[in-house]
Amino acid sequence: MKTSAAVASASGMGGPLSEAGSQGWTFLTNHAHVMVALAIDSQLRVRDLAAAIGITERAAQRIVGELVDAGYLVREKQGRRNRYELNLDLPLRHPLEGHHSVGELLAALAQVPATRPITAGRP
Repeated sequence: MKTSAAVASASGMGGPLSEAGSQGWTFLTNHAHVMVALAIDSQLRVRDLAAAIGITERAAQRIVGELVDAGYLVREKQGRRNRYELNLDLPLRHPLEGHHSVGELLAALAQVPATRPITAGRP
């Protein structure tokens, strides 16, 4: 399992104190940041996910719940931890990007294949 710093570094997010974050906005939503981080490490704790993105644990938990409810994430309990699987086939939600899939976005941002379910951390 990667630390939040490793996920931030691998994703190029840079964490909450990065230069992009200090300017007050980014090109991606926190929902997209959650998906990128989970594509890199599917076993991140909500605490580490929040730290990597620069949001509160409560906000991270809410976003994960929304992504699960919408079918973009599947949460699987493994002992005391959760593991997440991303559904790459679903379309992006905005009409301007709706002709692209989540997999296409994550392939570009998290350097993962765009055509298979992601279970990061496994071959």
